[in-house]
Parts: sequence; C-alpha cells; structure tokens
Amino acid sequence: MNVFDIVGPVMIGPSSSHTAGAVRIGRVARALLGCEPVSAQILLHGSFAKTYKGHGTDKALIAGIMGMATDDERIRFSPRLAEEAGLSVSILPTEIDGAHPNTALITLTDATGRTVSVQGASVGGGNILVTKVNGMEVYISGQYNTLIVLHQDTPGIIAAVTELLAESQVNICNFRLSRQKKGGVAVMTIEMDGGLDPALNGRIEALPHILSSTMLLAN
Repeated sequence: MNVFDIVGPVMIGPSSSHTAGAVRIGRVARALLGCEPVSAQILLHGSFAKTYKGHGTDKALIAGIMGMATDDERIRFSPRLAEEAGLSVSILPTEIDGAHPNTALITLTDATGRTVSVQGASVGGGNILVTKVNGMEVYISGQYNTLIVLHQDTPGIIAAVTELLAESQVNICNFRLSRQKKGGVAVMTIEMDGGLDPALNGRIEALPHILSSTMLLAN
C-alpha cells in the first residue's frame, strides 16, 4: 500500500469504500457483460446493506453499471439516468456467508437475455476485490491489467491461452482457475505486469472452446 491508497482515489464522495469502490465493482460487472444491460439486480451484504442509502452506495453501483468513472459528477443522478436509459434496477439487502462487510452481488442481463453475475467487495481506499463470477471463485483486485477468460474445461486450453501471452511477451503475476464441474464451464483470471495489446483479447477469443475473454485495465 502506498500514500495514494491511503488518501484514496479522485472521486465523488462521501466515502471511498462505499462510493468509489462501489463504482468500480459496477464497472467490472458491466465489462464482463460486454454490452448495455437492460436490468440489474443488486444484492447488498453487511455494511453496504445497512448504510447504502446514506452513503450513496446504491447510486455508485448503478453509476458503475452504466460505465461512469469514480469522479463522474453524474453519479448522484444515476438512478434517474438509469430509468431514462431503460435500465431496470432492483436493490435488496441480503446475507452472504463469509463475505466481506462491503459486498455487492450484481446480476446484469442484456437485451438478448444473456446474464453475468459478479460478487465483489470494497476493501478500503476505493480498492476492490472481485471474488466470484457466475458463481465461480476468482480473485480480481483491479490493481493489475487482468484477463477474465470464460471457457469450456477442455485439455490444452490453458496452454493455448498462456502461449499467446508468452508470444506477446506478457508476464503473468497471478493466475487462478475455477470451474463449475469437470468438462463444464471454467474461468481463468490472469493478472499481468505491464501494458497489454488490445488485439490480444481478440486472439484469445478466436481460440477453440473460448466462450468470452474480457480485458480489464488497472485502475
């Protein structure tokens, strides 16, 4: 942690944990959906559930889902802007076993009916930790450029992806694999040092057995 983590991000207040972190969780969910959502179900756990109205966490999450940055002055108007854009939003308090106190579980749906589910926590200073995607365990801090690759659990697919990264001279600093069941859908989360060529994402998506690949750039 450095001084900028302590001070926190450039943001619309009042709280880096309840506002900036919430925006970033929403942005990750939107990025993984890959298009404009038409509906968003947001479940809030712990402190998020108890204080979200006073701290504007609801507005921040909606803003992130709509693609706004942490310092966007429109955050405070995001519920109205969502309604105008045709985005249906439901927000409910819940209990999630073992979750961080500042946790949101977001399920987004696009116009074709495709959905993505993201569970993330705001862990302080605007920093986040995404722990589940579509119910599968991941570890996404947002501190590194990250690839999130959904794929069929097929022999050779991990090697194919990492070979492309090696060809692009990308250094992997963290790698995690989670799967629903043997031979089912799996997810790779790959955190990397340095810059990324946007064309790399397309090359990964063109591989056999890849369902989707999403590139998240570090905050």
